[in-house]
Amino acid sequence: MLGKKKESTIDIDSLIGENIKIIGKIEGSGNLRIDGLVEGDIDYKGDIIIGETGKVKGNISCSNVSLTGKVEGNIKLKSKLTILPKGKLIGDAEVANLIIHENAYFDGNCKMIGNNTSGDKITTESQQKNK
Repeated sequence: MLGKKKESTIDIDSLIGENIKIIGKIEGSGNLRIDGLVEGDIDYKGDIIIGETGKVKGNISCSNVSLTGKVEGNIKLKSKLTILPKGKLIGDAEVANLIIHENAYFDGNCKMIGNNTSGDKITTESQQKNK
């Protein structure tokens, strides 16, 4: 089957459905999918998928995030943040890897961790222009 991408799937351990609103801190482990609204911080040991209808108003700490919905808060990850088309992050990100797709939205600062082992400060092109 040439030209076909094999989609990777992830097992979901917990689901916050589209019609669910949670107010408060969420802690847990495994893989979490959010299609509803969460108002509060999320401290998770595992991966989080935020679907197109998912919204988080709070900070997120976990391994990986795949974002198609909206996050208003800071994200601190051990590994990768992927902002897919229609995904919105309004807040800062601290990640090892960052992928921003076309038609995604990111308004904040990003601190890359783990990849810069030399200790050198990494300066973006826009930071150099402002000097």
